[in-house]
Formats: sequence, C-alpha cells, structure tokens
Amino acid sequence: MLVPSVIDALFPADLPEPGHWEERYPPRGLPEGAQVTRLGPSPTGFVHIGGIYVAMINRDISRRSGGPYLVRIEDTDQSREVEGAVAQFAGAFDYFGVPADEDDRNGDYGPYLQSARQPIYLSYVRDLLRRDLAYLCFATSEELAEARRRQEEAKVPTGYYGEWAIWRDAEPTAVQAKLDEGAPYVVRFRSPGTTGARASFTDAIRGRLEHEDNRNDVVLLKSSAHPLPLPTYHLAHAVDDHLMRVTLVVRGEEWISSVPLHLQLFEALGFTPPTYAHIAPLMKKIPGGKRKLSKRKDPESSVTFYVQAGYPAEAVLFYLRGLANGRLAELPLPQALEEPIRLAEFGVAGPLVDLVKLEDISADHIATLSGEQILAAVRAWAAEHDPELVPVLDAERELALAALAVEREGVDNPRKDLRKWSDFRTAYGFFFRQLFVPVPVGDPQFGGMAPDLVRAFAEDFAAGYRHDAADWFDQIRALAAKHGFASSPKEYKKDPDAYPGSIREASQLIRLALTGSTRSPDLFAVANTLGAAEVVRRARVLAAS
Repeated sequence: MLVPSVIDALFPADLPEPGHWEERYPPRGLPEGAQVTRLGPSPTGFVHIGGIYVAMINRDISRRSGGPYLVRIEDTDQSREVEGAVAQFAGAFDYFGVPADEDDRNGDYGPYLQSARQPIYLSYVRDLLRRDLAYLCFATSEELAEARRRQEEAKVPTGYYGEWAIWRDAEPTAVQAKLDEGAPYVVRFRSPGTTGARASFTDAIRGRLEHEDNRNDVVLLKSSAHPLPLPTYHLAHAVDDHLMRVTLVVRGEEWISSVPLHLQLFEALGFTPPTYAHIAPLMKKIPGGKRKLSKRKDPESSVTFYVQAGYPAEAVLFYLRGLANGRLAELPLPQALEEPIRLAEFGVAGPLVDLVKLEDISADHIATLSGEQILAAVRAWAAEHDPELVPVLDAERELALAALAVEREGVDNPRKDLRKWSDFRTAYGFFFRQLFVPVPVGDPQFGGMAPDLVRAFAEDFAAGYRHDAADWFDQIRALAAKHGFASSPKEYKKDPDAYPGSIREASQLIRLALTGSTRSPDLFAVANTLGAAEVVRRARVLAAS
C-alpha cells in the first residue's frame, strides 16, 4: 500500500475531500416514496428512439411519485464524441415532450455534464487509493494483450484479475520507481470478487436475479497521460447517482451483467445503491425472427427519422407507452398519455417496433384534430424541414383550412390520408397553385387515351363549366356522351373497342386535370374548394398541353 503522501501528491493540492461534495449535494427533501430518476445519454451519435422510450419511462415514474427526472450527459469517452450531439438531445426531448426536470439549464445538482465534474471524481478516486480499495496500474497495452493471449491458451476467463493483475500487489518501491520515471498509469478498482463466485440482487422488473460476480480489477480513472484524466462509466455513474441522489435507474438489459461490479463499487464508496430496473430492448422483425433495433442498420432507430418525417409527438409517445405496458395500447390516446407506466407490467421480451402500426396510430390521431391544429402543426414542422412550404401556407391560409375540411369535417369517418406532417404535400399540395404540377396529355395515368380526345374533352369542360350546378356531375356525364364514352363501366366492358372508355375514365380525365392524380377526395368537393376560376384554368392548361 502506498503511503498517503505519495497518493496525495498525485492529485491537486486543493482537491476537496469527499465530505465537501456530500455537503454540496445534500439528500433531497422529497416526499416519502418519491423516486429520483435519470437518463445518461452519451454524445457519441444520434439519439436512438430507445432514448426517448427510456426518457418517457423515467419521467413518468419520477413525476408521479413526486420526484425529479434529470438528464446527465455521460461524455467521459471524449474520443468518440460527435459534435452537436448534446444540442440534438435537448431538441429531441423537447419535441417529444419529455424534457428533463433537471439539467444544466435548470438544476441544483450539476454540472450535469460528466466532463465538467472531474474534480468530484478525483476526490473519490483519491479516497479509494488511500483506503487501498484501488491501486495504480502501469501495465502497457502490449502486456495486457500478452496476458489475454496466455489466458486464451490456458482456457481460463480473460480479464485483469488474480495472478493476471500484475500491479495489484506490486511493492510500493516498484510503484514509486514507475512514478519517478514518469510512466503513465491508470487507477484500477481492487475487486473483492473471486473466480466462480455468484452475486444476487433484486431487479424492479425481473425480480431476484443471480449473476457471475465481478472478479475484474476494472479501470476507474483513465490514463494519467491525458491532461484531464476522466473516469470510466463505472465510477462516474456510481458517484453521480449517489451525489445526485438518484433512487431508481432504468436502463437496458445489457447492463445486467455489470450490476455485480456496480454493487461492489457502491459498497467500496460507502454509498447506498439505487434500485435497478432493466428493460428489454426495442426490437425489429426480420425474416425468420427478430433482432435489436440497430443504429447502424435501421433508419427508424434514429429520433431524427421521426422528427424529419413529422410524426406527431403524441402518436409516437402513445405507441411507445403501449410497448412499455400493453394495457396502455388498448386505451384511447388521450387516456393512455395520462395513465401511469408501471414497472411491474413490463415484459422481459423486447417489444417490436412496427412502423405500419405507428402510421395507423398517427393517422387515427391526426383525424381527431381540427384543421387549425393540423395547419399549425404542419407549418411548425415545415419551418424546419420544408421551408418552401411555409410561405404557401401563410399566403393561402383559408384555402389550406378549406382543403383540410374536405371529407374530414362533418363526416362520421374522416379521411386519414395524413399519417405524418411530411404527407401534407402529397395529400394536399394539389390544392395550391404554387405547388400543383399539371399532368400533360401523354402521361401514362391517362391510360393511353388519345391526346386529341383528352384536349377536346378538357376544352369543352372549361368552356361550359357550371360551378354551382344542382347536379354538378351531370356536366361530366353529358360531355362523356358527347365524346363517345360508354355510360357505365358495364356497358364499356361489353364492347371495349367501341368506346374510348366509360364514364369512369371520363371522370378520371377531369380528376387528373384538377388534382394531378387518379386518386383524390370527392371530385365535386375538390372543385368547390378550388373555386370556379381555378377549375377552368386547370382544365384549359390540360387542353393546351
């Protein structure tokens, strides 16, 4: 064991004792039963939809219990940090309505950025060294690789432990010699675990679990060669969860194997460990089975995918809540968003992310919104993701509301052609002259109809157009008869060579002229919304094409 003076010389002379931090971050004055939860995203890439899933769970549990939910950015692995990731976190949490109660914008237990908490970690590392619960390790990468090779040859568990931990029981003189020559070192935990030992603990979702105990002397503080040595996740999360007074940690099941190590660290540090709740990961169905939703393979794993597409946040949250607790998926959306999420109702199998189901949920939700609500949401989305749409919506506000009312207002089964805000151009863009793209006579959508016939039909329609006719469709029927179309599909089918088409094809001709597509809402409702002048103009554009 190193003498205290040698240990203290490794740290800043003014480094506070752990007691200073205990006073700086006192226990929270919270009501009995209140849960303090946290999310610890790492700024090494985009926000995974699983991050929103866990944030939603944490926020719901803490707020219902009377405790705060905090976000702590775990950026100790700075070699992998992606520029702009931290700002993206805040934007994603705000979009989905799961902002933190505490973060660096608002909280008394910060900084909430781990790289800004380095002095705190150093105080506890020094304390562990003084109590011989940690030690300096000068093993080189070559030595570690050689040890691993020998372990594999000997068919024993790999790692830095027991006889393989070459600096665990080094003589103080050997350590001092390395320090004198300026050799870089890391600080390792002196694990009390042994090979073959088992550890048991209670998980808030899975109940009593047993796992192989930790035997490895894991690194607590990274290389002293770095000008600002930072801790590893293991130490940082233990210190931060304690000082931030976190009581419940909800995290992915991949961390279950680390619980024995974390419990060892909490005991060594003299802390009461939080309750752990390990959730199953979000999954994706693939041929022959399913797998974890992958950042690398699956675009829908990224929060950006949902934001750019314009899925309403409420619909996504409703869907995620249903994945967390199945009973919530059976409730109406407003009720499901108000009902509590319960850890006892989580399954241990990973729930499947199904975009088709999400789109159906989203369409159902949008169908319940007023035109004003939809227009406001589309405009807000477009300001960020389709800026050319914004001036059109602003200039044609009344037209936009009228278009949104078609087959939506005053009907029992409203249209559900809007599944997300990015669908607006496709579903409603044709109503706006600025966005409408005319279909020329030679377009395949006309089904091979003779161009001269198309032009003549469109010209006659424009010339005799009666916008307020009592039976609006009769004018199409009359024109169809004039230009030789069959009066019904049945009649056309009897002798297709005798006609250019039926009344259906004649109607589609006008539909293409007015909407640019063979699929649209009720044609009279479209014409009524466009107005007589625009209907005539579009028919004449087709006639002249």
